[in-house]
Amino acid sequence: MDVKYAFLILGFLFLSACGQPKTTATVFKETAASECPGATRDNRYIVEWENGETTVENASNRESFKNEFVAPHLDEIRSIYPDRQVKLMENSTSFGSVSPSASAPSMPTIPPPPNYWGQNMIQSEAVWAQNVLGEGVLVGVVDSFIDVEHVQLKSRIAYNTKEIPNNGIDDDENGFVDDYAGMSFVTGRAKTSPHGTHVTGIIAADPSMGNMKGTAPKALIIPAPFISDDGSGSLADAVTALNYVASRGAKVINASWGGSACVVEALKSTFEKLNSQGILLVVAAGNDGSDLDQRADFPASFNMPNQITVAASTATDYMASWSNSSFNYVHLAAPGDYIYSIIPGNTYDSFQGTSMAAPFVSGAAALLISAAPTASAAQIKEALLKSVDITPQHEFRVSSHGRLNVKKALDYLRTKGF
Repeated sequence: MDVKYAFLILGFLFLSACGQPKTTATVFKETAASECPGATRDNRYIVEWENGETTVENASNRESFKNEFVAPHLDEIRSIYPDRQVKLMENSTSFGSVSPSASAPSMPTIPPPPNYWGQNMIQSEAVWAQNVLGEGVLVGVVDSFIDVEHVQLKSRIAYNTKEIPNNGIDDDENGFVDDYAGMSFVTGRAKTSPHGTHVTGIIAADPSMGNMKGTAPKALIIPAPFISDDGSGSLADAVTALNYVASRGAKVINASWGGSACVVEALKSTFEKLNSQGILLVVAAGNDGSDLDQRADFPASFNMPNQITVAASTATDYMASWSNSSFNYVHLAAPGDYIYSIIPGNTYDSFQGTSMAAPFVSGAAALLISAAPTASAAQIKEALLKSVDITPQHEFRVSSHGRLNVKKALDYLRTKGF
């Protein structure tokens, strides 16, 4: 073959393999507007860099952002996503003031709080009796406002002692000012929502200081709220919060919230990074009564190797009628109906939802990690899924076919030499 033509062919193959050249247009990754009407948060962007970092950038308008920010940094940018809305699981209803809802089930017939049916059903007491309490395990709670001054939480916060609180200075130079008791990423009002505090109490409330019994009563919480009091938050803030708790050393992250196809690409990239860091990702399945095999919800449907997606079970040990399910994307059930826990202002309430089921699993994971600190996230997940209680009379519509049992999970880990 003529050498000149051989070089031409090689050049063509090289260009074909490289694909289209990167431009200010091709780095933007967007979902069709018809799939996400009204969901975009204008002039705010999630930027993924070639070095693996993620930042959130603001702009006065799209054109100025492309010309003044993207163009000068084009070689360093991998992808850009528009910011979008993320919401709490809407069925996390307080039983102190239930209002009719198409998605809410009828009031369960369970005695008034305090009631610890969830802790009893997953056999937490049997684990605590072995002095397995989740001691020192860091759990990131990425949610709404968390009342770190609640009497049952004050001793359970992972305080950043390199930071001097409330001095307006980033003392430890980690990029976050005054993140002594976690960091708030909320855009908007964030002081009255009970959701994040309730979730956190299920994970780690200190039972020596009040009525609530946290599943892992000596675990340490890294608060990273991003959802405002109206129940909605920004995808960009969620991504930043997730990366923050990872940077603080979280072994488990609890995410009791969800979105739609609108959030999938940017959020999936972040979940992939967290998964690769060996962090256990515990996610609520959602409360639409849907089959996630038929209608995906995110992050519930990501199905990462180190992810556990959690459905809600009832005190009668059935799947809650409003809980999402799936034999492919939902892994196990956990107590989620009429769950007693703490709320802001040193008070208590009972909520329902897969938002309440997920923290039982996060707490159970913290217990197992404290008992087996050399176990990987994949091994902790395996122990939780291989040890579920399966009720002969009916089947939980989840991949493990059962409901969380933390004592059996601990026994399983010990058979593996931990």
